[in-house]
This record gives sequence, structure tokens and C-alpha cells, in this order.
Amino acid sequence: MIGQMKRHEIQVLRKAGHEQLEIAELTGTSERSVRRIEDEPPVTQFDDKAARKEHGVGRPSKLADWLPTIAKWVAAEPDLMTLELLRRAKEDGYDGSKSPFYAAVQRIRPKSPRPMVRFEGVAGEFTQHDFGSVEVRYLDGTKERVRFFASRLKWSRHVEVSLVPNEQVEALVRSLVDHFYAIGGVPLLAVFDRPKTVALKWKKDGTVTEWNSTFIQVMAELRVGVEVCWPYRANQKGSVENLVGWVKGSFFKQRRFIDRRDLEQQLAQWLREVNEERPSRATGVIPAERLAEERARLRPLRVGPDELMLRYPVQVGPTGMVVLDARSYSMPPEAIGLSGTLFLGREDVRVIAGRWSAAHERIFEPGGKSVLPEHRTAMIAAVSGKRGRRYLKRQHLLELGPEAIEYLTEIVHRRPRTWPSDVDEMHELLQSFGDAMTRAAIGRALSAQTYGAEYVCHHVGLLVGGVVGHSAEVH
Repeated sequence: MIGQMKRHEIQVLRKAGHEQLEIAELTGTSERSVRRIEDEPPVTQFDDKAARKEHGVGRPSKLADWLPTIAKWVAAEPDLMTLELLRRAKEDGYDGSKSPFYAAVQRIRPKSPRPMVRFEGVAGEFTQHDFGSVEVRYLDGTKERVRFFASRLKWSRHVEVSLVPNEQVEALVRSLVDHFYAIGGVPLLAVFDRPKTVALKWKKDGTVTEWNSTFIQVMAELRVGVEVCWPYRANQKGSVENLVGWVKGSFFKQRRFIDRRDLEQQLAQWLREVNEERPSRATGVIPAERLAEERARLRPLRVGPDELMLRYPVQVGPTGMVVLDARSYSMPPEAIGLSGTLFLGREDVRVIAGRWSAAHERIFEPGGKSVLPEHRTAMIAAVSGKRGRRYLKRQHLLELGPEAIEYLTEIVHRRPRTWPSDVDEMHELLQSFGDAMTRAAIGRALSAQTYGAEYVCHHVGLLVGGVVGHSAEVH
């Protein structure tokens, strides 16, 4: 694009009698540009930006001739989507690009200002909740992406913040119940800033049509109403949207941390300060003082943090196991094929299928298994034939992991005729001492390259501090 000073220079040279080709060489422009600028009005405006805006300096836009038509369409149908306007224009011959067309429609379409809604409340009316994340650099230079869940009672301004492993629904509902327990009750409504965590489908106007089943089950159990505040709506401003930013700006970005443990300690200290020592900027009162008054309006918490059990539908598989998130839990063989419900607690799991039930410690490692000894015994008893029971026992041992697989492979090949007795004895150890102890003993025997049930018995004895079964001299 040729600037105003260059255009002025071309016009002056042309009036002085220079040829067009000569002017093009002197000014570094094309002869065609010289001819076009010669016919333009004399340059009097030397602000390139202002001139470009006023006169449209440069190549004429393909969109320029379409602006009156677009304005006519928008005036007739203000709610017509821009995509439809573009389709109509292309049908009528518009061959320009999409971006300038969209920009033109945005300029032409009448603006409809909406009132700003601030979410103020009365005592006990509602709490606000949201996930947040921030990258923390510790004093040793290491970095960590820290995720947190924040809650705030709107009237008293009492705040709770919990560090969470992820932003999934279980982290949300458990933190939510923890926070309700800490504040001493539940409000009428819980407002969420990011409904994508809790809602699966919604209309264009923000009405949720399908909630996350785990989330809505917990909210129904707590008897708390739910409202959502959509972040991309400009008219829904207020402290709902500022909660996460306030936590980041007031705590994470104001402090320095040695490590994760130091961060957790400073977070607890900061929460005491903002809740019990500092007056809130919004109210001028220490939140703890207003919380004492607000608690009279809160309703009792129906489910405590340690009592919260999330429910999931499950099916007992052909091996007597139920699976949730790649983690398996055993059931009695009589329950095979039945549909049931898995109740997921913070530290424990309970499965009910028909009249059968089982309680397990919760598994956190992906791919982990929990098999109760009585279920192993029952499965073996349910298998017909000596050979079937033998291979089922061996399968139980193989499920201990890669070291067990390698160890049993060596035993089968080194003792092709007597390995069943080794499996019987090792299976008894598994039933008596559990997965972890048996796995550790097998690992020790494998490291020592000593193969046989007697060596595993020996290492179990060392691990428990006594003699187990018959021991062997380990070379």
C-alpha cells in the first residue's frame, strides 16, 4: 500500500513534467500506480491511517458493494445468523472471503445492550463454586500445575479451597461435601461457573438438558438446588466469575513455596487469615463474624465427607469381577452375570449384585485388582475337575504381575511334572498372606534366581519375621 507522502511525491513530479515511467523508477512504484494516483484528488491528508479509513486507500474491497445489501437484510431480519447471510450473498454472486464478511455483519448488526446482573444474596441463600489451576514454581526451580476447587458463601464471604488431583466430577463432589462440612451446613442453591464439569448437554440459551448422573445424584442426596453461570455471557458478571481469579491473585501469585507440603501449609494459614482475621472488602466485616450469623440459615448436611458413596451400575463378569475405571473388584462366583451397583467411597468400595455383596479397600492404581481370599476359594470350589482348579490357581498367581508371570514360567519349564504342587503351595501363601506379601516374596526369589514354592515360603518367612511352611537353603 502506497502512503500519502509517496502519493504526494508522485503528483508533484507529474505536475513538474516528468514522464510516468521515469516517476515509477524514481519512487519505486509501478507505472500503473503512477497513472492511478495522477487521476486522484491532490493529497492534503498525510496521516496514512486516517486517510485509509476516510477514503479507503488501497485495493477496493470486494465487500464494499455488498454493504447496503447486508444492511438491508439485517434490518429486515435482525436475528438472522451470519452464516445464513453469507450463504445468501454467495448465491447472489459474492466471491470474497468469509472473515471480512463476518466483520462487516458485526459492525452493521445493531447492538442490544444487556443489563449487568450481579449475584448478590441473602444469608444462607447460595454458595459459589469453581475449579481453577495455576502453574507454581517452587524455590528449587521445579514447576507444578496445581489444581484447586474453591467455594464461597456469598453472604458471609467465607471461603474454602481444596487442592484436587483433577477437575473430574468425583473431585468436585467430594470437595463440595468437604466444604459444606467445614462451613457447617448447606445453602439453598449452589452456583457453578463452569457447567461443563457437571452438565453433559445444554441448549443455546444455557438450559441444561442432561446432567452428569454422579453429580446430580449427590446434589439430590444433599438436597441442594443447582444453578449455572455461563462464563462467556457478558451480562453475567460479578463475584461468581472472580472467585478463581481472586484465589490466584490473593494467594498463589503473592507467595513463594518451598515444595508442595509448604504450599498446603501456607494455604491453610491463608484461609485462616481471610476467614477469621481480615475484613472482607465487599462487606467490611470479618467473614467468620458473618458466618456465625449465616449458619442459622444453613440446613444440616445430610451426608458427611466420610459417608459419601458414589453409585455406579456394574455387571459381574464371567471371572467374578466387576470393573470401574480400569480397576477390578471380586465378587462371589454365585453373582457371575448379575447386574449390580458399585458404591465408591473415599477409601473403600462396596459392591451389591442381587443378594450378594462384597466390601473392598479402594484401588487407586489404574489396572489394579482386589480379590478377596474367600472369593478365590469359592471360585476354585466352583470349577469342576482337578485340572480346571489347578489352572485357576495358577491364574490367580499370574495376576500378581510381571514378576509372577516370569517366575511361574521358569517353574513350569524347570519342573514340568511337579509344578502343580508348587502352585498349590504358593496359592496357599497367597490366600494366607495376601497379594502384596506374596508378590514381594516372589520378587525376591526371582532376583536370587531360586525357583520353587519352597523359596517363596522362605522369603515370606523372612518378610513376616518367622518361619512359614518349609524353608530351603537359598544359595
